[in-house]
Amino acid sequence: MRNDFIFHILDKHLEQFIELVESCPADKRKVVPEGFVNSIHWHIGHVLTVTEFHVFGLSEQPLVLPANYQELFAYGSRQSHWQEEPPAWDFLINQLKEQRNQIHQLLKDKLEAPVKDNFLKGENFGELIVSTVLHLVNHLGIVWAMLKVLK
Repeated sequence: MRNDFIFHILDKHLEQFIELVESCPADKRKVVPEGFVNSIHWHIGHVLTVTEFHVFGLSEQPLVLPANYQELFAYGSRQSHWQEEPPAWDFLINQLKEQRNQIHQLLKDKLEAPVKDNFLKGENFGELIVSTVLHLVNHLGIVWAMLKVLK
């Protein structure tokens, strides 16, 4: 797969996600609509945390997010179980933007570099990025639906 294509789909869908969550009214950010499990605030942290895990954790690269993000936002976590206040909305969005830059900077010439065996079955950094884009697109749809219900 071409490097520019992989970075294009990451950038395109992440920008769509960021624009979508930024359209959420401030008073609806932590609301869990009926039929959903978590709020849009949780989805932002989840996308951030899982992207780090998919791209850097599965390839044994250094992780930069605080350890408590796993408890707050990892697979299977729920906002209703939070024992602490999550990072601020704007802070999480800024971290998403920084993470995108980090992925570009660290991996721009390494997309074909092999990674260890993993549950995603990605064989290189490029495939891990594609997998995380698929995850991102899923949450893009969920957040879109949540915003329709919340308005």
